[in-house]
Amino acid sequence: MINMAGKRIVVLASGEGTNFQALIDAVSKGKLNGILVALVSDRKDCGALERARRNGIKAISFPRAPSNRESYFKELLAIIEALKPDIIVMAGFMKILPDWFILKFTMKIVNTHPSLLPCFGGPGFYGHHVHEKVIESGARISGCTAHFVIPDVDAGPIITQRAVNVEDSDTPESLAGKIKEVEHEALIEALSIVLRGNYRISGKRVLHYQ
Repeated sequence: MINMAGKRIVVLASGEGTNFQALIDAVSKGKLNGILVALVSDRKDCGALERARRNGIKAISFPRAPSNRESYFKELLAIIEALKPDIIVMAGFMKILPDWFILKFTMKIVNTHPSLLPCFGGPGFYGHHVHEKVIESGARISGCTAHFVIPDVDAGPIITQRAVNVEDSDTPESLAGKIKEVEHEALIEALSIVLRGNYRISGKRVLHYQ
């Protein structure tokens, strides 16, 4: 556990954990006043788990295939509740949380999405599928969004966004790379706002205060 005074952060991840690493770095440098309590993954072996172990953060693997979706998420809920999080961060977690799970942590779950929501979001818009659709649409600008999670997929109040240009030469892979660079910044800024509590929610917008 990174020993910093502040609120308890639990991170959910499925992949290499580059966003998780950005959180580790931000906490260690004092840019985020929080405690990274644990990394929980739905995969047995992934980079995010290894990053947690290397940094002395509790690493929890929860890969079992759900014979029943509800029972699977009830078990996951028990794991997370035992960690007593103030904030949950979905850092590339590839499962959609059920509504009842999200409502247990109303406005306490933060997610990042690789587009400028509300465009190119919702069911089926994940990973390279997003970037393919952006390029197909002819859009000249894309980016990423950090937002609170609500039962409607990718529809929660927007905390921060970052934009990048979509060039004529861009491929889904090159666009993904550009967005990943700014996604870390957006996530850190969003969590800084949430952890300080200097905001209020107005409709789909999170209003920030200095």
